[in-house]
Amino acid sequence: MQELIKNLMYLGAGAAFATKEKLESVKNDLIEKGKMTQDEGKQFVDDLMQKSEKAKQELETKIRDMVAEQLDKTNMATKDDIADLQKQVLELRKMLEKSRKSAS
Repeated sequence: MQELIKNLMYLGAGAAFATKEKLESVKNDLIEKGKMTQDEGKQFVDDLMQKSEKAKQELETKIRDMVAEQLDKTNMATKDDIADLQKQVLELRKMLEKSRKSAS
């Protein structure tokens, strides 16, 4: 499941990189044709990249929420659950060891 999330994140990052390249190309074409100035082109790309980044973050949040919901439905243990259990086992071992020492 974590591999799926990681792959989706890489896909989003790759899409963002491709988007920036494409936007830069469109910007350069518009500047060459005299449809916008260099400053307007920079602002255009910056605005679209901000919107793209916001959309990417929202998508990542939705994916995380969906995965968490599915994990909850399957009743699978999370890393935190396992860490809590490991802590409890360690505490029980210490108590057992202490009990054995006092019984000797």
